[in-house]
Amino acid sequence: MTATARTKGAVAHFLDTIDLSKQEMLDLFATIRMLKEADMQGAVPKILEGASLAMIFEEPSTRTRVSFETAMTDLGGHALYLKPGEIHFGSHEAIKDTARVISSMCHGIMLRAKEHESVLALAEHATVPVFNAMTYYNHPTQGVCDFFTMSEHLPEGKALDDIHVVFVGDSREDTGIMSKETGHMCATLGLRYTVCSPERYSMSEGEQAKIRAKMAETGGSLTVTDDVDAAVGDADFIVPDVWTYYGYEDEEADRMASFMPEFQLNMSMLEKAPAHCKALHCLPANREVEITSEVMDHPTRSLVFQEAENRLHTQRGLLAWYLYPRMREADARLKAYNEGRVRSFLDSHLK
Repeated sequence: MTATARTKGAVAHFLDTIDLSKQEMLDLFATIRMLKEADMQGAVPKILEGASLAMIFEEPSTRTRVSFETAMTDLGGHALYLKPGEIHFGSHEAIKDTARVISSMCHGIMLRAKEHESVLALAEHATVPVFNAMTYYNHPTQGVCDFFTMSEHLPEGKALDDIHVVFVGDSREDTGIMSKETGHMCATLGLRYTVCSPERYSMSEGEQAKIRAKMAETGGSLTVTDDVDAAVGDADFIVPDVWTYYGYEDEEADRMASFMPEFQLNMSMLEKAPAHCKALHCLPANREVEITSEVMDHPTRSLVFQEAENRLHTQRGLLAWYLYPRMREADARLKAYNEGRVRSFLDSHLK
């Protein structure tokens, strides 16, 4: 099931933001916003009391782990951190078997995987919602967070529908994770999107076709270029990403030569954009590489750390949206009956 499958009895998974309709995304933003406001009041509702989330990590994580675990606690639930070597996921046990077993014990499963096929296989066999917490193809939890953050910092006089989002950096098929994710969000919301990369690190024709097909429904537009000045000239938000990755160390010298200095998000680039244009970054960042400290720490032009904080608010919204409809609520009489029944049995047999 895709993220849009919310019929009674069906399992809705959160795998790819391009699967959602525009209205679903706006409703999700509204949920995140309500829970963020509740948090500011110290009154996050415990709507997931008693729920458990299995968090499977094939790679290290800071923001994703902390935000999901804290969000489950805030909503009254519990999160289990499962890392490689502690479970048999995909090695000594088939993914479909892990999916069935964990589904019988937990209310949801979060997976950060190397291969996108792993999260798809998990969702195929799980009977509880699966959350894609990043693969080497996309990063949907980050995408929702980024655009929720943009919705909070819209340029004066502009609605969300009016903004121009520019990605600058690596958009290659096998490594440009945030370029694709940003495109999927723009496609779902029907926004204007520009991808700016060196030609050899540019977005594939197949990915462009996928984004444009969705934009044909929502009214968005996609431009792919290697001209930085033209790309950022009327940008409202600029999104970079890291240039080097685990497993691509042999490409590092070529990557640095291809991206530096033209594609570095520095104040010179930011000043070519309108004065209201804001910088984002999913983090972790390589300071002074794809983004400078001057931009990251800028008091008015950077949203990097507001964006990072919003990962927590986003995870609360996602967990509420996908898990709450599946929670079973017993009335007070039934709870009292079962508690009394168990206590009576234990008291009479364990004296």
